Amino acid sequence: MAASLSNNFQHSNSLLMAVIGGDTYFPKFYLVGVWASGQDCIQFWGVFVAIAVALFTAALDLTAVSTALPTIVNDLHGSQFVWVGSAYALSATAFLPMSGGLAQVFGRRAPMLGSLFLFALGSALCGAATSMNFLIAARTIQGVGGGGIQSLAQIILSDMIPLRERGFFNGLIGVAWSLANATGPLIGGALAQNGAWRWLFYLNLFTSGGSAILVSLLLNLKTPEGTIHEKLARMDWIGNFLVISSSSAVVIALTWGGIQFPWSSGRVLAPLVLGLVGLVGFMAYEATLAKHPIVPFSLITTRTGLSGYFQTVLMPIVMLAFNYYQPVWFQACKGASPIRSGVLLLGASLIGAPAGILAGATVAKTNRYRPQIWISWALLIIACGLFTRLQTTTSSGSAIGFEIIIAVGIGALSTTTYFPVLAPLPLSANAPALAFFTFLLTIGGAVLQNELVRRLPDQFKVLFPQDAEIAYSAIPLIHTLPEPLRSAVRTAFADGLRTMWFVLIGISALGLVCSLLMKALPLHTKTDDDWGVALNRTPELGVDPA
Repeated sequence: MAASLSNNFQHSNSLLMAVIGGDTYFPKFYLVGVWASGQDCIQFWGVFVAIAVALFTAALDLTAVSTALPTIVNDLHGSQFVWVGSAYALSATAFLPMSGGLAQVFGRRAPMLGSLFLFALGSALCGAATSMNFLIAARTIQGVGGGGIQSLAQIILSDMIPLRERGFFNGLIGVAWSLANATGPLIGGALAQNGAWRWLFYLNLFTSGGSAILVSLLLNLKTPEGTIHEKLARMDWIGNFLVISSSSAVVIALTWGGIQFPWSSGRVLAPLVLGLVGLVGFMAYEATLAKHPIVPFSLITTRTGLSGYFQTVLMPIVMLAFNYYQPVWFQACKGASPIRSGVLLLGASLIGAPAGILAGATVAKTNRYRPQIWISWALLIIACGLFTRLQTTTSSGSAIGFEIIIAVGIGALSTTTYFPVLAPLPLSANAPALAFFTFLLTIGGAVLQNELVRRLPDQFKVLFPQDAEIAYSAIPLIHTLPEPLRSAVRTAFADGLRTMWFVLIGISALGLVCSLLMKALPLHTKTDDDWGVALNRTPELGVDPA
């Protein structure tokens, strides 16, 4: 019986390797090698599932909240909708460098469990929120956990999987993201439409708990030796203080600018200038004085590494703009319910992961990553250009077609921009990416807000307080308006969103220009033994048995 199962498994393994590129691509450790040691197989895939579940939780929160945000803002009578996203991103950005330092000195498991706990705690508080200020404070706690989950998940994957094979596994992680993208809008829309949006946050308790159990039982990465005092002494406290305070000041300025205060206001310029000066000081300190620097400058001293770094920063801007503002078009311009808008986004949600898996597999098969990246950026430029043509009279079918194009580009970039940095993605690339996540929310929100204020009819704007961000507050009221006011409001939303897509064309074009700087370099085929999993790996990977 056992021999029969083994033969069947190896036959299936051969078929799988034939499909995705053969022995040179898919390491035997993950298939044949682990078959000989069932405990190792369970441990590896158990940890992988735990990471996927944790990232699924974060992605589900993002997509579900974005769909339900108009209802949440309306129910809580809020006028600070942009802070629902910005508070999360601010705390996540600030905590990311420290989470990496904690992982270096305390190992991976304890910081990962701590991040999952904080994310769950923040989610519970979000569900219990009775006001916008309460919700924003809870999102801050949730962001600390979410930032840690994102960075530590990438670190753990890099500990276990060589860079050349990581594209395929990133594609599998992309399946979790796509599943969240597909189900998040539906779940968020259904709960919001039925007045149960608080369960968007309570659901995170179950997924976070499941991931924490798997991490506790199966994650067995090497832990640095030393006393607590010795480990704390290895933390870059000055560097962490500089980057946390400076990035927080910049994020606050971007959040206020153009929405609460004019860009020329001292309340915007003061934190922006201080934050930028602080970031310059942080980089200078890390380059010259830090004993254990947060930023690995060797990564950004090469043209290819710097190109990959900037692409890693730019891609989420387009991705999150689509996730947050395409539901706005469906709900505001087409009169779709939250559930309906989630259904209309399914095409993009389901196509992204296969595109990412295919792109990662082709990188591993050909050992080339530049063509995939160039094509992906070109697709984003085309898609953003098509989105600028969306009007209130545009059919939903046309919008779905545009979604598929942008989903292919985003899915492929999600698994291929990883490669130009030539090493496991460092926290210095994650932190700016999340900082630009806030940049997306605030700049995209500012563009939409300012365009709406300029275009909406005066008889509609008087329905809201003077300081209210009407971009989200207005949507639930549109269907109650009489004609021709209703059509005028929908046209204002369409025109405001069109301006944002023009901005994203420029961002996508900048990403393409950055990608042209890359060189064709070979990819690593080994992992770092200092942080490897305590498994019996096979010699084919170049890793000695434990």
